[in-house]
Amino acid sequence: MELSKRQEQIIEIVKSGGPITGEHIAEKLDLTRATLRPDLAILTMSGFLEARPRVGYYYSGKSKNKLMTDKLRQYVVKDYMSPPVIVKEDMTVYDAICTIFLEDAGTLFITNEHNDFIGVCSRKDLLRASMIGEDIHTMPISVNMSRMPNLTYLEEDELIIYAADQMIEKEIDSIPIVKNKGNNKYQVTGRISKTTIAKLFVSLFKE
Repeated sequence: MELSKRQEQIIEIVKSGGPITGEHIAEKLDLTRATLRPDLAILTMSGFLEARPRVGYYYSGKSKNKLMTDKLRQYVVKDYMSPPVIVKEDMTVYDAICTIFLEDAGTLFITNEHNDFIGVCSRKDLLRASMIGEDIHTMPISVNMSRMPNLTYLEEDELIIYAADQMIEKEIDSIPIVKNKGNNKYQVTGRISKTTIAKLFVSLFKE
């Protein structure tokens, strides 16, 4: 299992100072506990770290948990993706806000008239747009979205563990799953979220 730079830093902190609580690890890295939580979960479930209630994390001495690693390599995003919430680029910010709450989604995926994936708009983007003083009833969502090619996306046959790594690295809550149409054009076919991945990891841990 390939670790991120932050995960390697966590292991070194625990090696030298364990047992140590998650709060103290977060303080050493100047991060919030919430930001650190996914890394600690992955390192614990992969066998690098072990945790004891009211004691903290300590280094297990293992380079990896082979059983968990082998299991994770069996899971691909197409088997766990959920339906995406897709809207057109000319939708107004007001309608986008209504859609994101009615669909209980964290992110909208934006397409053009040819159904090509062109952008992403999050709750934070919509909140920012509603605070700048413009008329959100006429402002198109395309003004506030993050655009291709500067977006993170996955194809259906990629690994769940890679999706989790991308969410941690990019600090995002969900990733669109796309199908390549050729000529650098993509169709959104699904989405994978932190919640979905967390449920899968917990079910593996219980097994």
